[in-house]
Amino acid sequence: MHTDFTVVAAKKLLDGVPRFARRPLAMVPFPLKSALIARVLGLILAGQAKEGELSFLEDKWVGIQVPDLALAFEVGFDGRWLVREMGEQPPAVTFMAESKELVLVAAGKEDPDTLFFQRRLCIEGDTELGLEVKNLLLSIEFAAMPLAIRFSIAKLAGAILRLQDHANSKVITQPLY
Repeated sequence: MHTDFTVVAAKKLLDGVPRFARRPLAMVPFPLKSALIARVLGLILAGQAKEGELSFLEDKWVGIQVPDLALAFEVGFDGRWLVREMGEQPPAVTFMAESKELVLVAAGKEDPDTLFFQRRLCIEGDTELGLEVKNLLLSIEFAAMPLAIRFSIAKLAGAILRLQDHANSKVITQPLY
């Protein structure tokens, strides 16, 4: 049980932090963002790339949209990670979710299927490719991620879960006498 103030504060933080981060993120040039995204994907999915498990992505583009951060890009794999801005031609499949959902999925704290059925994760386009991408993401072992990435995701996920707990908790009403 929490006070009305902590419930309201938790809700405002859950909604406000991504909105606050949106402006500075928009100032980062796309080539820098794409290099970082490609590097992180390369680190997280190095094992799958080495085993040839990414061949289904060759000559295909997967769109990623994170509306609360005003972030949208496409990724592909052709022996290396390719990242580009959303183009005029739609990608084969697009995944769309708020940043907090994506962090919780990455940390293994939330199931993509649950988010999909709750309409908090939207997948549009090539159903078969979308399923393969989702299964690829589920195959990533959190413990096998590089320490810096694992630590960052775990801390963010923990903060999000605590804020969600506060935001969804019952409020103690205190008498005024």
